[in-house]
Amino acid sequence: MPNIKSAAKRVEITRKRTLRNARIKSAVKTAIRKYEEALASASQELAQTTLRKALVALDKAVTKGVLHKNAASRKKSRLTKRFNKIAG
Repeated sequence: MPNIKSAAKRVEITRKRTLRNARIKSAVKTAIRKYEEALASASQELAQTTLRKALVALDKAVTKGVLHKNAASRKKSRLTKRFNKIAG
């Protein structure tokens, strides 16, 4: 445990940010997992709605600073490509 007040504050801020980042990452992973389940069910309409939710979750993670914009773009591209295989 830090002895200096400012160091103690930094520890607390880091803990809060870590929890927030973990919560956002978990939401992204959950959205992607639900999309993959929808793809497996072969329901195009369900896959489309869950794809939209996954893309929104990725974009939110970028705006919150949890994911890099290129990483999110890559994930979005891959998810969309998989949807287009069953749609097209």
